[in-house]
Amino acid sequence: MFDWLVLKALFRPVLLRWECFRCCSSVRHLLCLIALLAGGSVLTHAPAVAAEPVAARSDLTATIDQAIRSAWQQQKIEPADRCSDPVFVRRVYLDLLGRVPTMEERDTFLANASADRRSKLVDQLLTSPEQAEHFADLFDAILLGRGNQGVYDQREKHGWKKYLVNAIAENRPWNDVAAEVLLARPEAPQQDGAVWFLYEKKDKYQEIAEAVAPAFFGIRIECAQCHDHMMVDEITQADYWGLVAFFNRGKNKMTPNGPRVVESAIGGFSEFADLTGSSSPNRLQFMGKGPLDEARPKAGDKQQDKDELYIKAAVKNDPRVPKFSRREQFVKQVLVEHPLLARAMVNRLWAIMMGRGLVHPYDEIDSMHPPSHPELLDALTQDFRESGFQMRRLVRALANSEAYQLQAIRPESVNDPQWFAWYLQRPLTAEQMARSLQVVLRGEASLNRTLLASLRTQVPDVLPDNVQVDVTEALFMTNGAQLEAMIQNSRQPQSLHQRTLRQSNHPSRAKWLVDAVLGRSADQAEIDAITAYLAERDDRLEQAIDQVIWSLVSSGEFRFNH
Repeated sequence: MFDWLVLKALFRPVLLRWECFRCCSSVRHLLCLIALLAGGSVLTHAPAVAAEPVAARSDLTATIDQAIRSAWQQQKIEPADRCSDPVFVRRVYLDLLGRVPTMEERDTFLANASADRRSKLVDQLLTSPEQAEHFADLFDAILLGRGNQGVYDQREKHGWKKYLVNAIAENRPWNDVAAEVLLARPEAPQQDGAVWFLYEKKDKYQEIAEAVAPAFFGIRIECAQCHDHMMVDEITQADYWGLVAFFNRGKNKMTPNGPRVVESAIGGFSEFADLTGSSSPNRLQFMGKGPLDEARPKAGDKQQDKDELYIKAAVKNDPRVPKFSRREQFVKQVLVEHPLLARAMVNRLWAIMMGRGLVHPYDEIDSMHPPSHPELLDALTQDFRESGFQMRRLVRALANSEAYQLQAIRPESVNDPQWFAWYLQRPLTAEQMARSLQVVLRGEASLNRTLLASLRTQVPDVLPDNVQVDVTEALFMTNGAQLEAMIQNSRQPQSLHQRTLRQSNHPSRAKWLVDAVLGRSADQAEIDAITAYLAERDDRLEQAIDQVIWSLVSSGEFRFNH
């Protein structure tokens, strides 16, 4: 079990490097109290990084930089300094590959003296297979949400995760991906996994509508189920039930080709009532698109499901297709041309890279949540559409931007994070944590699926609105049997444990451990604390090293991207 003496010895230098770790005020108060009890102090600054020559910016990066700088000037904000190379390489590996760099990867980058070393690293990482895996993890969580291990097993089995990985690796246009997912009518085997987005909802049409709206349009419509949205005029009850109607003729069916969502040519002509009891027919409409023309049966007429209402599927053994397909009409007339499709993805990618969206929360792009930089959001949305909905282009521009490469220290001149005047720290996702632990403990970029299954229930979700470090997560990191076993079992020749043992003395071990786990040089207080702890336990040195490793990987500095 975790030795709380380690926590006492190491709390100040490791857990409370304030330039690297921020969280909600209640957690800060708790950490400060523990720091005082441990005799430590909170660091409030970091050494400034000298300005360096940088590579020429792309036009899109220049657009971002100009808009952000203009806002700083208008708000009289002095932004944070540029982050150091060791901080940047850790940050960009986490954001693009979903893990910390190995020591060898980090050292290779730090040995590069060229002015464009950062942009070259970004280009290198964006073409890595790991980048597709990481972004597929993000989009899996954002589009379908978290679930138990059985849910993830089904997504793997039926090709959903593989579909996302391939789409991202091939840099496929987002509008094409969105259309395939919501039409759910694959025309080739590589599209089969797209069906799972609708299939997983098990014919629950309101759940489908409430998932489609934030995932593809960046809005939330739940509040419009019983009445027009009370705070957002443009979201109406007719839009809610109109979106439901586009999908309420679907029915899950397992076929020889795999899961399919069969669509009927009849039915789905329900009515909805508001709080006054007044009823209205649900029509095919959504957020300024529609209502679409559709023949409706007269009251009392019984529809007949005739063969003449269908055409044969393009793929053998797939279900027949209605001549008038509501899903197809939704994709063609609503989805692909809707301005929110591009705007929502731009805002989401900004949030992934910058810690929050230009509209915050990132999935509430409505009149109640105006963008912090409206002209910039407009410009990026236009570029995204004109470039063919290319996600990689925007991610590259964001990673090369000035705001992305700032230190994670809030300047005294600003309190509001919406101005992006410092890098906004965020907790590692479950997948980032699992992969990073493998890199640090075993020196390999792989995934421990058993650990990942536990982490998915313990750590904050992807892009949380607020960071809350709860007791469950704290106990998992400081007292969890799985993490303890992983540390103790990571003793192969190239593991962190064995490489630490091979250092010549305790001060060297202290320096090595901080460097290997946190990706930076240890300060003297850390060297002294770890050295003293190891020296007191010379008779059980291997166990003591494990305890120090545990304290380091449990620290806020390791568990946050900063």
